[in-house]
Amino acid sequence: MATLLYRLGRGAFRHRRLVLAAWAGVLAAVVCALVALGGKLDNDFAIPGSQSQRALDSMAENFPAAAGTSAHVVFTAPDGGAVTEPRYAKAMGDALAAAGDAPDVAAVLSPERTGTVTQDKRTALAQVNYRQERSELDEGALDALEDAVRPAEEAGLTVAVGGPAYGSGGVAVGALELIGVLVALGVLAITFGSLLAAGMPLLSAFVGVGVGLTGLLAVSTGLSVSSTAVTLALMLGLAVGIDYALFILSRHRAQLAAGTDPEESAALASGTAGNAVVFAGATVVIALAGLSVVRIPFLTVMGLSAAAAVLIAVLVAVTLLPALLGFADGRLAPRAGSRAARRTAAPEGGAKATTGGERWARLVTRRPLLTIAAVVAALATVAIPAADLRLALPTNGSAPEGSSQREAYDTIARGFGPGFNGPLLVLAETGAPGADGQRAAGRIAAELRQVPGVTAVGPPQYHAASGDAVLQVIARGAPDAESTQDLVGAVRDRAPGIERATGARVSVTGNTAVGIDVSDRLGASLVPFAAVVVGLCLVLLLVVFRSLVIPVKATAGFLLSVAASFGAVVAVFQWGWLADVLGVARTGPVVSFLPVVLMAVLFGLAMDYEVFLVSGMREEWARTGRAGPAVLEGARNASRVVTSAALIMFFVFASFVTTDDSLVKPIAFALAFGVFVDAFAVRMTLVPAVLALVGRGAWWLPRWLDRLLPDLDIEGARLRPAPTAGHSPGSRPNTAPLSENQQPPPSD
Repeated sequence: MATLLYRLGRGAFRHRRLVLAAWAGVLAAVVCALVALGGKLDNDFAIPGSQSQRALDSMAENFPAAAGTSAHVVFTAPDGGAVTEPRYAKAMGDALAAAGDAPDVAAVLSPERTGTVTQDKRTALAQVNYRQERSELDEGALDALEDAVRPAEEAGLTVAVGGPAYGSGGVAVGALELIGVLVALGVLAITFGSLLAAGMPLLSAFVGVGVGLTGLLAVSTGLSVSSTAVTLALMLGLAVGIDYALFILSRHRAQLAAGTDPEESAALASGTAGNAVVFAGATVVIALAGLSVVRIPFLTVMGLSAAAAVLIAVLVAVTLLPALLGFADGRLAPRAGSRAARRTAAPEGGAKATTGGERWARLVTRRPLLTIAAVVAALATVAIPAADLRLALPTNGSAPEGSSQREAYDTIARGFGPGFNGPLLVLAETGAPGADGQRAAGRIAAELRQVPGVTAVGPPQYHAASGDAVLQVIARGAPDAESTQDLVGAVRDRAPGIERATGARVSVTGNTAVGIDVSDRLGASLVPFAAVVVGLCLVLLLVVFRSLVIPVKATAGFLLSVAASFGAVVAVFQWGWLADVLGVARTGPVVSFLPVVLMAVLFGLAMDYEVFLVSGMREEWARTGRAGPAVLEGARNASRVVTSAALIMFFVFASFVTTDDSLVKPIAFALAFGVFVDAFAVRMTLVPAVLALVGRGAWWLPRWLDRLLPDLDIEGARLRPAPTAGHSPGSRPNTAPLSENQQPPPSD
């Protein structure tokens, strides 16, 4: 791989105009595809095979008005008034009649029909049912509904429109989200001391993100791509695109400072740092693609979309970046005598400049056992709230303060009870057309009213031809409350008894039930998915570093980072710590797919930092065979890059915490916190301490296992000149593993 990337980097450097034209052509092609095909995002969360989804599919033919999405229209009279007054009643009637003519509307359930008027007569609730799911509504359908009911405000009523038809609309990237890019530019400028060098990672990342996002939007015509998938792909594509280019460019400038020819330096940087980038990117891609094992379509698409963005970032880093290095030629070399030059090459008769990374490594390895204990104790403490983790899909109760859907949600909860914001639907398949079926549906309604946690059960909607009936069940708790989840389970537990008594098959469905089924599936898949990710971590690092200690240490560090991130998310989004500071609209359960997304993404990024840092240590160990100095030298060479990369990742993710989107905000926070903890507490602190503690044993591998494992040459040793002083060309005496019976000597 190192040799292939070496040749690829040299070829891109030489044929830079052709490479640049090729990427410009790819970008133009995907833009044309998007213009030709258009793009439509799908924010519905379906879970094929679940009871709730099967019932929805069954209802689509006989009860189209109940099978689609719905909207709530809440009318509130002014103080001292009542919605039953003739002028207000007429205004509501006219508004709802106009709503019935809006696009895609199947039925309008007035307050008189459903009895949804508060006791003080100040608030009335109407329901507008659509034929389609939210993602299938005509563009402008909800705007037409809002326009239809707006005249009621002229009569003096306060009108709020919300309900399941309103949900996450994704993130519109604005000034606040671009702060992360500006901070990244500042970090790169400080790291390189050159605006030319700082601009290259940003330019290559923008090309990768442009190709990835435009292509994703183009294929959304045929695939169900959610706005959250687009946002995650944007965050990851931008972050890893900058970081991967940073790693290669740092190696290139170090080699230029040592006097290497620019073309040879670009090729060597591609074969060494580029080799690590390919491996690190592969781990992210594999982890994200692993989301498909959860068997939830929207999550599979989300994982594959983000994986595609990372894959494009890797391709850009090993092709377009060397071409850009060709355009810059030797202008990227640090000025002679500058600190950047002295960090990589010692002046004649002097020593290399000491770096902050080297000083930090000396500090944490001076008392390694104490360092390890302190880091583990701190992260374990932060992880304590994770024991209280609850999962659910967000509701309009998490919408921004002041939005119409949030006002409707809060007004309904105050006036009618939180359960009215997400009623359950019960499909009763009686199989008995006519009077017998109607009587069975009535008995089922009576049974449901006896279930603890049920506030009300609406009259059955009966389909005479099929004998099926749909009943609306109002829970006592909010749609995302634990009591509502328990109620769904209780109804399903009673279903066999109801079937024996009435002969009807009973299924619980509706948006609330679908959300509960999604959360249950995700919660059940968390442990198996964690096992897959941990197993993958062990195998990959075993192959790359040919060591037993390093994979175990890396995996343990990853688990600590994940646990601490879960704890921080629960503390902020469930317990409300710093909620006002971070603009959390409402505390409650964590978005149900956050844990698996966090584990997949953080696994890949943690392995990035592990490879960037430890490959430098192994490179020095391979050269000198001295364990202690190898840790310090590796930290000295890589810590600046890892620090810069982590800060860029942190600020890119943190900039998305400013969004009001209830799906994106907690994911962005979890990723920002996880990256910060993993990079600085685990990789930069825990890793050097562990390696210093075990000494030469860190690089031990049984000989039989060494023979079985492929040699990936992650450090690009085959690209270096043949060793001197008695070593045969191509030999790497210090990388040979200790024998199974040989005890590792104390650390240097």
